[in-house]
Amino acid sequence: MSIFSALDRREFLRVSALAGGGLMLGALLDFGSNGVLEAAESGYGDGDFSPNAFIRISPTGAITVMAKNPEIGQGIKTMLPMLIAEELDVDWSAITIEQAMSEPAKYGPQHAGGSTSTPTNWEPLRRAGAVGRQMLVGAAAQLWSVPAAECTTASGVVYHKASNRRLTYGALATAAAAQPVPALASVTLKNPKDFRIIGKPMTGVDNHKIVTGQPLFGIDVTVPGMLYGVFEKCAVWAGKAESANLDEIKALPGVKQAFIVEGGTVLSGLLSGVAILADSFWAARSARAKLKVTWTEGETAQQSTASIKARAAELFTQAPQRSLRSDGDVNAAFATAAKTIEATYEYPFIAHATLEPQNCTASFKDNAIEIWAPTQNPQGGRALVAATLGIPDKDIAIHLTRTGGGFGRRLNNDYMVEAAMISKIAGVPVKMMWTREDDIRHDFYRPAGFHKLKGGIDASGKLTAWQNHFVSFSNNGKDFVQSAGMDGGEFPALSVPNFSVGVSTMPLGVPTGYLRAPGSNALSYVMESFIDELAHAAKKDPVQFRLELLAAMPVDAPRGAMVAARMKGVLELVAQKSGWGTRKLPKGSGVGVASYFSHRGYFAEVVEVSVTRAGKLTVKKVWVAGDVGSQIINPSGALNQVQGSVIDGIGQTLAQEITIENGRTKQSNFHDFPLIRLTQIPVVDVSFRTTEYPPTGMGEPALPPVVPALCNAIFAATGKRVRSLPLSNHDLRWT
Repeated sequence: MSIFSALDRREFLRVSALAGGGLMLGALLDFGSNGVLEAAESGYGDGDFSPNAFIRISPTGAITVMAKNPEIGQGIKTMLPMLIAEELDVDWSAITIEQAMSEPAKYGPQHAGGSTSTPTNWEPLRRAGAVGRQMLVGAAAQLWSVPAAECTTASGVVYHKASNRRLTYGALATAAAAQPVPALASVTLKNPKDFRIIGKPMTGVDNHKIVTGQPLFGIDVTVPGMLYGVFEKCAVWAGKAESANLDEIKALPGVKQAFIVEGGTVLSGLLSGVAILADSFWAARSARAKLKVTWTEGETAQQSTASIKARAAELFTQAPQRSLRSDGDVNAAFATAAKTIEATYEYPFIAHATLEPQNCTASFKDNAIEIWAPTQNPQGGRALVAATLGIPDKDIAIHLTRTGGGFGRRLNNDYMVEAAMISKIAGVPVKMMWTREDDIRHDFYRPAGFHKLKGGIDASGKLTAWQNHFVSFSNNGKDFVQSAGMDGGEFPALSVPNFSVGVSTMPLGVPTGYLRAPGSNALSYVMESFIDELAHAAKKDPVQFRLELLAAMPVDAPRGAMVAARMKGVLELVAQKSGWGTRKLPKGSGVGVASYFSHRGYFAEVVEVSVTRAGKLTVKKVWVAGDVGSQIINPSGALNQVQGSVIDGIGQTLAQEITIENGRTKQSNFHDFPLIRLTQIPVVDVSFRTTEYPPTGMGEPALPPVVPALCNAIFAATGKRVRSLPLSNHDLRWT
């Protein structure tokens, strides 16, 4: 359904004109659920030419391109405007980029997550630029009384070479506003060979402001009359605040207000706690240290990492509760296999640990609210605030600030609804700031998981049977908790004739959520590590073993499944780049390989490590080969994303885990939840294959393969197989 279906289009245009201070919005772009442009309307006022929601051209020639999606460090504030500027045919240096507010009726979907920005916007935003270019050409052709086909554009100028005439876009802006909007499907897009912006490395548009410390982030926001706020929640999730020493807190220096907030039990919404508001963050935080609260903790206080692991072990002794996939006859295949291999793998809860802790500024007044938030999901935040505060969507204004790291954490808007409700109760603008301890102990964690695997190999070394009993979490016995699931299509499904995946679940009170490359970041470790075990058991080279599995995949794989030829291409490329099988390494050194299809991207990676006899691990180099389609839009941003993904994955593997005791997170800061250090970062060599497929995103798919490739390299170096994470729990010493 169109996002404008519930609106009268003329009324919508009129209201937009008023809200824009006389600027009529033109070529309103309707993004369907698949990101394809479906409809457009026109209508302009006097003044600036605004051919759609994304472009503004003033009579002075100033060109502004709106960055519609949240910028969380993935480079989208630079990359998406590049698409528009390319087809508008202006110089990159001539445009100004502004961050759009959250206005889905104007911009369509606005979110950051799932590496969706590139595939969703690749064609729509190019067409947005092409619409503007065609209307400017039409205006010039009309003024000159020549066919539009005789006109060309370059660098923000329309030319009629036959008569040696030229007009800048600024000079044409008012006349272009009177042009009819072309049918979106009819506008001509550039041939990629003519690209002048797309495919060229562009530095991030905010880089200078970031390195010079200019305010950009949510944590930088200040508004007149605001108070600084902190919010004490129960250490056990969804625990309820019953009473607190509020009078004592209110008497402390700088404290202006202190009160209990009644919350619900929905872990993605507003929780109960105690708010303290002061004239500085230090005053609020200092007062919090003296806070004494009586809590009702609830059932989650009975849960712990130890009890979860014990329950998983118990479930492994039983048959799976339900089947996710069953191909062939697994039991018969195991009975005739020349060799069977069994292994149990597990991975822990992990926190996001964004460098900018959660924060939000909110100002509630006259039953409306204005919000400044570093959110990945502003539309979800808007809905949550509307439902919690009992106000309509139209009375919520959300400014999108730059985000100091998201990784999926800011898809949940708990920090936004906290600020909104506390501002409403307090009656003043409030800047809510979380401490690092708040951030780590009140996260939506990457869920833990457990896998009991069995593989069967025939006399020729071919994998003939695969069995996986997956133990995870569900609070209703059917639906996985957020990000804790898997389906039956994980590779090597479709490559093994006898293939079985069963699942058992247990309840969980700990909140879970999406972490960069959700699902894939953990499943890749299990699948690709066990495939490596099977390759060694079959006495085959791990790259060749994977290529044979890919060759066994049917050419008519289901829609959305991995394309074997694309994965084969990146595996062969990374083997070539890394010198796989051709380099002799000293004892205590090794290389490991892994490949994975995630978020529409195909990546294969080789990791080289060295391990001393005392067990000291050094990750020396990582080779990466990726296939994300026909075009790398911003090579600088692409390199940043791939290298960042690899570094993230290594950091998770080395030492990161969240453990639960009495319903509480034991870790609290970087001393016990360490991020990777600069001295631990290896050289990361990145190569891309271009294929005929449409471009896809790179925020996530390069992360999953590095985790198993690192573990497989450790096996090659030491002979020790890593079947649980993190590595800091293992003794890697060898003799």
